[in-house]
Amino acid sequence: MNRRLRMGMVGGGKDAFIGAVHRIAARMDDKIELVCGAFSSTPAKSISSGKELMLPVDRCYGTYQEMLAEERKRPEGDRMDFVCIVTPNHMHYPEAMAALDAGFHVACDKPMTLNLDQARKLEKKVKSSGLLFCLTHNYTGNAMVKEARHLVKSSALGKIRRVVVEYPQGWLAGRLEATGQKQAAWRTDPKRAGGSCCMGDIGTHCANLAEYVTGSPISELSAELTTWVKGRPLDDDGSVLIHFTNGAKGILWASQIAVGKENGLNIRVYGEKGALEWMQEEPNSLVVRWTDKPLEIRRTGTGFVGKEAAAVVRIPAGHPEGYLEAFANIYRDFAAALSAKLDGKNIKESNCDYPQVSDGVRGMAFLDAVVKSSKAKGKWTKVEK
Repeated sequence: MNRRLRMGMVGGGKDAFIGAVHRIAARMDDKIELVCGAFSSTPAKSISSGKELMLPVDRCYGTYQEMLAEERKRPEGDRMDFVCIVTPNHMHYPEAMAALDAGFHVACDKPMTLNLDQARKLEKKVKSSGLLFCLTHNYTGNAMVKEARHLVKSSALGKIRRVVVEYPQGWLAGRLEATGQKQAAWRTDPKRAGGSCCMGDIGTHCANLAEYVTGSPISELSAELTTWVKGRPLDDDGSVLIHFTNGAKGILWASQIAVGKENGLNIRVYGEKGALEWMQEEPNSLVVRWTDKPLEIRRTGTGFVGKEAAAVVRIPAGHPEGYLEAFANIYRDFAAALSAKLDGKNIKESNCDYPQVSDGVRGMAFLDAVVKSSKAKGKWTKVEK
């Protein structure tokens, strides 16, 4: 294509954190431009937010329904190409379904839906529509995560035995939602967040990362969810024992009451011949350990990584790149697939390296099993796809 893809955004208005992240990431490779949006559930705030982003007044919409209807009326050469959904969890499903019904491709923040039933229905809709769907599990866009995946896939580590993945945060150690803090308020509200707070918000990142790196789905689990802060209706901490289809076993811990922790997502994978360790707060490094060789620290941009990692490195060695660049890598891959599709090419999303609707279903199946297992006092529960 000889033009940028045109993106419309739902959510992400004033005071929203993740909307700005998506806009920066989508724009980083100059393949996507924001052309319209419905940025808030309050029409006046939505239009005001659009104006602050310097969009034309007639493309600052009061509701997402209005945006879809009006953009649909525009000629093909002018209307948006896809919808970016960055609203709280409970709105993902109706907004994504409406976008697909209107004939627009979708990029959606995680978790994909409010529950597993919605996820399955959305997957059917995506498949029947023939439209593309991107789920922004951004950490899989990191170069050294791709290097880790390559090491596992190439059998360099031998048969995988143990996976340890965790995501400690401390920002909800007190009842922050009672102060009116917006991000805390919706995440701790069952009507807007779903059946889980902590495990749904960040535990799903752990599960997605573990499945991506190992290349193996989680088959069953035993979970314990805990709510430490009094008056909070959803969990703020959780531990899960996990089994993978490839025979590996694992431990997953997610917490938002780990005082002093910021965004400590990390994964350790142990095989017969070697092991690896990656930490989100030190994203440019991958620690690799061997049974018969010295410890390695592989770094981005050095020329000593595989082609999958090298393909997404953006700047020379020693320059920090992480969260935003990983997000941008997801958008770059999605943009390449969507551009090809709009050019009339036959696209198989299974060959594309960005999270898709099937990943969203697996995430919701994982979460569904975690909640069921915890309610059954840790009973081993199958992750139903």
